[in-house]
Amino acid sequence: MRHRRVTDLMTPTAVSVQRGTGFKEIARLLDEYGITAVPVVDEDERPVGVVSEADLLRRQTSQTTGNTAESLMSSPAVVAQPHWSAIRAARVMEQHRIKRLPVVDGDGRLTGVISRSDLLQLFLRRDRSIQEEILEDVLTQTLGLSPSALTVDVTDGVVTLSGAVERSSLIPVTVRLCESVDGVVDVVDRLVYEVDDTGGTALEPVAGAAPRTIGTSAEAAAGGGWER
Repeated sequence: MRHRRVTDLMTPTAVSVQRGTGFKEIARLLDEYGITAVPVVDEDERPVGVVSEADLLRRQTSQTTGNTAESLMSSPAVVAQPHWSAIRAARVMEQHRIKRLPVVDGDGRLTGVISRSDLLQLFLRRDRSIQEEILEDVLTQTLGLSPSALTVDVTDGVVTLSGAVERSSLIPVTVRLCESVDGVVDVVDRLVYEVDDTGGTALEPVAGAAPRTIGTSAEAAAGGGWER
């Protein structure tokens, strides 16, 4: 499976300002480009901070002085690397409670910006693309199963798995792999198994979950299997 990286989702042409850029020019850029923050770079195009809408509003409502990017910015800049996964970028945004990350190359120079809206592109993948990736990459290549062994339905990013696998231990693995596919919102597990290889005992089904059949497929078809 190929997970989308920051370089696949970022905006490659980043709007940036210098330390000496004034308050009004920064506000104009945010409005013109419809963005919520702008990186501040030094003479070598390396981010040294970020000025956001919140920083501008804070300046207007506080007693602080200074109207240049250097006095307004939050520093140091929290940045991302092009090779990061989208999940890692999202976690950094959440950790620092920010909406955008400047993206820097190996020399620390600004190459782009990734925003929350960029990350949301993952969940705009077509259902057919998600289904094909699960069938080809997850079931066939990773798990070595025949694509016809299971039924994979995808609706609005929600994956429904149904059918029978040989061993019970394959079910949580299959579900986790499907959950990790880019664009998957949720996975509905309706899988059953032929042989319980986990050493568990027969249990009543969890409320709302599909029963798990223990035994061979022939026994299950004849109603001779146990339910779990």
